[in-house]
Amino acid sequence: MPNDGYLDESVHWKVRNELIAFAEPTHGEVADTIREVGLATEVGQRLGSGKEADVYLCREGRRLTVVKVYRLYRTAHRGGRPIKLESMGQRALQEFDLLDYAWQGGAHVPRPGDRVENMFSMQYLGDAQAPAPMLQHTRLEAPEDFLRATVDGIEGLAEAGVVHSDLSPFNILVHQGRPWFIDLAAGVRVDRLGSPPWERLSEAIRALEHGLGTLDRYFHRYGLRVEPPDILRRVRTQIDRYGIL
Repeated sequence: MPNDGYLDESVHWKVRNELIAFAEPTHGEVADTIREVGLATEVGQRLGSGKEADVYLCREGRRLTVVKVYRLYRTAHRGGRPIKLESMGQRALQEFDLLDYAWQGGAHVPRPGDRVENMFSMQYLGDAQAPAPMLQHTRLEAPEDFLRATVDGIEGLAEAGVVHSDLSPFNILVHQGRPWFIDLAAGVRVDRLGSPPWERLSEAIRALEHGLGTLDRYFHRYGLRVEPPDILRRVRTQIDRYGIL
């Protein structure tokens, strides 16, 4: 299996010697681990939880940062490995790689930091008072401008070679008046080897079509339309550079 080498040899040693716990760690234990592996010097409150992972507000020296921790047991994911650290570590690696790839391509995503096993750090979006809110929880003052910036951001991701497969107002943060895309856990890297190109591109287009429909329903509250067909046509041109579809 690709990328099998993401677990440190020390972890494999703990598995062999039955020193790995098989229950979800407490907040304090997670905080201790984050500090021990060097992802942050301080660990604060949990900012949010998803189906598979929790996000913690942290500090690295004087700088605020965020650490995302994939849970080992309290998840919807059924891994086939002997311990969940294997399967959830793989999922953390996949998301971190996508985040790094998108950021390197100039997409509007948080800057990636470092990754260790089932955890990785990234840029904190917000200020000292509060994290940047989700689009779902924001009342936009200039919705038409924000919609335009959101569409530009979606096309920017595609230009970087990534399609967000779970676009929704919950996965877009509003920071400094602009949209920032988060949670690339199930994103599609359209130039990745390992599957037939038509299959990968078709999956990306289907996911994007669904996400645009979700955003269209959100912006409808402002009397605006997302116009998925136009966006899909432009994105298809960006990601299907060889006319496969």
